[in-house]
Amino acid sequence: MRLIDKYILKRFLTSFVFVVLIIMAVIVIIDITEKIDDFNKFPELTVGQIIDQYYLNFIAFIANMITPLTTFIATVFVTAKMAGHTEIIAILSSGVSFKRLLFPYLIGAIIIASFSFIMIGWIIPKSNKERVQFEVEYTKRKFYYNQRNTHIQVAPNVYLYIKSYNNQTDKGNKFTLERFDGTTLVEKLSAQNLSWVDSLQKWRVKNWQHRKIDSLTETISEGIEMDTTLAIHPKEFKSNYRNFEGMTLDELNEHIETLRLRGASNVEVYEVEKYTRYSSPFAVLILTFMGVIVSARKSRGGTGLQIALGFFLSFIYILFFIMAKTLAEAGSMPPLLSIWIPNLTFMGISLIMYRYIPR
Repeated sequence: MRLIDKYILKRFLTSFVFVVLIIMAVIVIIDITEKIDDFNKFPELTVGQIIDQYYLNFIAFIANMITPLTTFIATVFVTAKMAGHTEIIAILSSGVSFKRLLFPYLIGAIIIASFSFIMIGWIIPKSNKERVQFEVEYTKRKFYYNQRNTHIQVAPNVYLYIKSYNNQTDKGNKFTLERFDGTTLVEKLSAQNLSWVDSLQKWRVKNWQHRKIDSLTETISEGIEMDTTLAIHPKEFKSNYRNFEGMTLDELNEHIETLRLRGASNVEVYEVEKYTRYSSPFAVLILTFMGVIVSARKSRGGTGLQIALGFFLSFIYILFFIMAKTLAEAGSMPPLLSIWIPNLTFMGISLIMYRYIPR
């Protein structure tokens, strides 16, 4: 790596950290303003708890989420300043091609993208669990499971039904569990009530009846009370507010498969989260490439116009991404396609700019 490469890489990474700190300071101040009333409702909540359980995790989450945009802004800032000081002209005049000039930016983008992918894939989800739990407890309304006549496929050919469930007491009424062989019912467990026994990590069914059908023979057994293991857990009836943010990529894949097995209707939300985590590192590379192209030309008006253009393109990218994500979560567009459309579109724009914008 040449001296000029080290020079550009150092300025690029330093500017990236600076931009992240500035934007995060603004976001945290806005968030504190919005949530200060919620915090004041709990006198027992200390400043230390708020910082440790919420804001440290919040900063890590938001900083990683805006990494593609902060990388783009840092790229525009560094390159525009170099162009304004005629450094870009001097580098190109010395025989360095524009493609070669992109090399240190590419290295910096790869470093940022790799770090971001590891963080959002396996590290930040663990801290997100604590942050989301804090939000549910102190800034959100108490969640009550109010759905009735719940049907869940808990395993291949195994279906569960609960007429009503109270997630505050972990008790349900009118419960059945049916197992089929094709379209033929072969086993059925029904009970008037069921409740979760935390000490046993099992369900307790009351006034139960078990039917087992083997060809033309049917065996029926009954009882007052029985402890049993079922393929569900009380946490599935708790608030699922942004629970996907607390899942690692491995956990996210497993949860998606479970939802598909059960025929759940909200699987798109988790697929969008999964594909977003994979597409974000590529967005860093694409926006870095675009940032260099946008700002490499010296402007008579100074660097302000180029930086403003960078912010404008960032806004367009955010708007485009939010629209595509909303369509995917609503089921109007395949999640994989919707998440990658902004990246593919901006890659196409970058290539066109690279081809036609003079530098």
